[in-house]
Amino acid sequence: MAGEPDKKALLGQLRIEREAQPESTAPGRRAWIVAAAVALVALAGGGAWLVLSAHGAVPVHTATAQALTAGGGASVLDATGYVTARREATVSAQITGTVTQVLFDEGDHVKVGQVMARLDDTAQRAALAQAQAQLQSAQAVLMQDEAQLAQYKRDVKRAEDLVTRHLVSEQETEQARTQVDTGSALAQSQRKQIELAAANVRAAQVQLDYCTVRAPFTGVIIAKAAQVGEIVSPFSAGGGFTRTGIGTLVDMDSLEIEVDVNEAYINRVEPGQPVISVLNAYPDWRIPSHVVAIIPTADRSKATVKVRIGFDTRDARIVPDMGVRVSFEEKMAAGAARQERPPGVLVPADALRKDGNEDVVFVLQDGRARRRAVTVGGGSGDSRQVLAGLSPGESVIVDAPADLKDDAAVSEVRK
Repeated sequence: MAGEPDKKALLGQLRIEREAQPESTAPGRRAWIVAAAVALVALAGGGAWLVLSAHGAVPVHTATAQALTAGGGASVLDATGYVTARREATVSAQITGTVTQVLFDEGDHVKVGQVMARLDDTAQRAALAQAQAQLQSAQAVLMQDEAQLAQYKRDVKRAEDLVTRHLVSEQETEQARTQVDTGSALAQSQRKQIELAAANVRAAQVQLDYCTVRAPFTGVIIAKAAQVGEIVSPFSAGGGFTRTGIGTLVDMDSLEIEVDVNEAYINRVEPGQPVISVLNAYPDWRIPSHVVAIIPTADRSKATVKVRIGFDTRDARIVPDMGVRVSFEEKMAAGAARQERPPGVLVPADALRKDGNEDVVFVLQDGRARRRAVTVGGGSGDSRQVLAGLSPGESVIVDAPADLKDDAAVSEVRK
């Protein structure tokens, strides 16, 4: 029995105390948790720094300062209008027929006389052949009549010779002369028949030519109205099954601007006055223009007067029905010296702001907004002339935030 306490003592020494294990491993786990927390804080701080660095630049819109063209001046009147074509035509066939060929598409350039379409000409060719046959028949009859007339003339000559020798009576000679007169009349009548047949041939040829539709002038096709197999006619037909046109042709050299000017300001406009035109599609493109004419009538309902404006230069970007803004400029007096280039540049009016008594703009340079004091001149539409402080080609910030500061980081955003 004395050995049992010793066994229990030995077993007690070999027992593992489970409640003591967490105490031995707790410092290591706490160290791991602390390290993970530090790493998470570092990552969060780095992400926040990246976000702040990415979004620290203020997004802005910019525009380029444009150099003024020679002769530019201050605007005395602004108006809006549309590009129109003085020479535009809906090309149609002159006869009713079925389209067999369409030789153009929208956007094609055609020259005067160029074939645009063809109609079925079976009936016209048959009519022409018939008229030509009638002409040939009439010419053959004339040859027969002229041969008979020549015989009558020989008979008269013989009869007159026999009368002088008293071999035939005078009556036979008179009959021979009558046959000559009758033959001459028949030949003359047949010549008129030939002229009539020739006129029928020409008429048939005209009808055949009508089956070929040609361009009336040089221009650009802006609309294609008919397809192969459709019936076209110069006359409007009911039911909607007959086309009245093949296509629409515009002479691009005849493009100009039509604007309605309030009658209260029409005294500021005169023929030949310089104009700056800006298409809505190309707001940075200033097109030199001039007043062509003032239409001498007013629109009673709108109290406006129509003014025609011509372009000084032609460009493929100008197309009919485009919206356009025009600025009527001061006309230089006769004999006045013309500047090689007006001073300063043009910038959008939204790029300028007041800072106390100063006019300032913000210029984009190396990703920074640089404040610049400028001297402002006259206006031209939505633009303003800057006499000093800017150079052509510099990028100015448009619609800058009210709290934008000098040397602030900015990023350009394209409109």
